[in-house]
Amino acid sequence: MKRIFPVALGLTALLAVTGLLAGGCAAGGRKSVLDADTIVIGVRPDLPSVGFRRADGTFEGFDVDVARYIARKLGKGVRFKPVLAAEREQAITSGKADLVLATYTISMDRKQKVLFAGPYHISYQDILVRPDEGGIRNVRDLKGRRICEVKGSNAAQRVVTERKVAAQVVPFPDYAGCLAALKQDRVDAITTNDVILAGLAIRDGSGLRLAHAQFNEQRTGVGMRKGDVEGCEEVNRAITEMYQDGTASRLLHDWFGKAGLNLSTLAVPQFEGCS
Repeated sequence: MKRIFPVALGLTALLAVTGLLAGGCAAGGRKSVLDADTIVIGVRPDLPSVGFRRADGTFEGFDVDVARYIARKLGKGVRFKPVLAAEREQAITSGKADLVLATYTISMDRKQKVLFAGPYHISYQDILVRPDEGGIRNVRDLKGRRICEVKGSNAAQRVVTERKVAAQVVPFPDYAGCLAALKQDRVDAITTNDVILAGLAIRDGSGLRLAHAQFNEQRTGVGMRKGDVEGCEEVNRAITEMYQDGTASRLLHDWFGKAGLNLSTLAVPQFEGCS
């Protein structure tokens, strides 16, 4: 809820604080996601089936639908803000977004900067390959291969550092570049969260396929400002209800059922805790 200031502060100060000045932050002055009637949620604009901005400027995808569900359970209106992988922490810490649902994998490094509710989905890292690729079936098969990594993602580096696979990491600014490079044989594979790869394969439609290698559990959480414990607990309650009422299962099947992901067993994820 916006605060009312004495006239003596001046119109300029009032507009700046309420975020109405050009460049102002709609979420900037709030201590908790619970303080506003309408919340700003950062979502990906570039990931088909996950978070994607359509030509008319509206957003669709699994993360977008989960964000809408959480906002509804909190009793809030929602405004979406496009957030790329490299922009997620900054969107939260700068106050430009109240929540971020953008394939945001929970990690110890990220928890130093932001608070995580959830996770709201457990997935795995996987590998996307060309339809005629017969030599990549698991993570070890990436040895000596060229694998794409998008700016702001650490998935390909995890293959090298955690799995000790001597792959060649080839950086690209976005997944559109990765897809083009894969189809043009400039890289051999893309590796990241399996739902991201599933969405890319579905939208591309050229026969790119998942290797079903499944490694490195990915705990996808809701990023929010550190210290907002009450807001975090309310978001976790909403996530629990989403699994209990069948919404989580329906959304996962709606968005990723055609990609062959194993969606047969879905349980409420074990939360990280809001302290």
